[in-house]
Amino acid sequence: MGFEQALSGLTAASQNLDTIGNNIANASTIGFKEVRAEFADVYAASLGGATSTQIGIGTAVAAIAPQFTQGNITTTGNPLDIAINGSGFFREVSNGITSYSRNGQFSLNSSGQIVNPQGAQLTGYPADASGNITSAPPVPLTLSQAPVPPQVTSTSSLSLNLDSGATPIPAGTTFSPSNAASYNSSTSMTVYDTQGNAHTATYYFVNNSANNWSVYATGDGTQVAGTGGAGTPIGTLSFNTSGTLNPATDVSMSMSMPVTTGAANPLTFSTTFPAASTSQYGVPFSVSANTQNGYATGQLAGFSIGKDGVISGRYTNGQTRAQGQIALANFTNPQGLIAQGGNAFAESAASGQPVIGAPTSGSMGTLQSGALESSTVDLTTELVNMITAQRVYQANAETVKTQDQVQQTLMNLR
Repeated sequence: MGFEQALSGLTAASQNLDTIGNNIANASTIGFKEVRAEFADVYAASLGGATSTQIGIGTAVAAIAPQFTQGNITTTGNPLDIAINGSGFFREVSNGITSYSRNGQFSLNSSGQIVNPQGAQLTGYPADASGNITSAPPVPLTLSQAPVPPQVTSTSSLSLNLDSGATPIPAGTTFSPSNAASYNSSTSMTVYDTQGNAHTATYYFVNNSANNWSVYATGDGTQVAGTGGAGTPIGTLSFNTSGTLNPATDVSMSMSMPVTTGAANPLTFSTTFPAASTSQYGVPFSVSANTQNGYATGQLAGFSIGKDGVISGRYTNGQTRAQGQIALANFTNPQGLIAQGGNAFAESAASGQPVIGAPTSGSMGTLQSGALESSTVDLTTELVNMITAQRVYQANAETVKTQDQVQQTLMNLR
């Protein structure tokens, strides 16, 4: 028995206690991964080779290894709190230096960039002006506050039922939007010009005879000229004896509305009456669908982050547009990463090069917005480990004491 074994045991036990204490200190640190001390025995080098009577000279800490197991996910309600469920790390950049983390506590800085508590910028794939995610290399993500430009109405669609029991309008009656006796039914929709100004398009349905209807229209109260000139309908709808369009094809009608807002004049678009949802049955007039593809300009009202990492902005005009996609990184050997503090890791030769990809792709995990991944430290386990490590330290101290007593006995032989 020698002092070497006892001293190495004391050193290793002390490092183990340090590791356990660090785990306990980080029990509430978001994204923290439990770390464990891994030991190896030590033998003196021998020119003659190993023998069956070789005795080791103690122990040493071979590695302090983080355990990259999945932590519990706790909801927070903050959309910029993001948890990774599965493999992968957030990729962050600060002063040109890239780091990796499992801590998903993010916020917006004054420039609209998504940053962690230390100010490092979250990176991902940018989106173009139309909201399409590009395949460009990951860059710091910015949540743009710019408004969505308006889109002019170019197409619209009406799905409706015309009452087959409606009384035909007497022949020779001149249609007038102000004369309710000159039409049977009407409906309106909002359309948009090139500057995003809203206009009202109103459609009037006149029953000429059984199964035969004329369609008139006004734009902002002014009658729109039909194919036959001013005062004529923009189209007709014909039905068969079963109450469906005859022929059974979609009917398209053109609208050309005058506008005085400074936008492109006139506002021209088409209106389609789908064969599958346009009918003439013996029930009151009703509209089942009323759609058009234009919209006004919209301001950013909020955003959401999908499990695939796509950041979608929600705008006051009802539109949704992608602003980017969070990128994740994975490593062949995550335990080879170098801990830098601040919940960040750096790649090393041991970890291998990072594999960058979108969440849910390849080996990457999924994201959960409004949630955080808790520390993987189990306090009960750590407290039990602390008791064990303390006993080991005490036992090695006893080894020193015993060796000292042996040497004292030898000194007293005279």
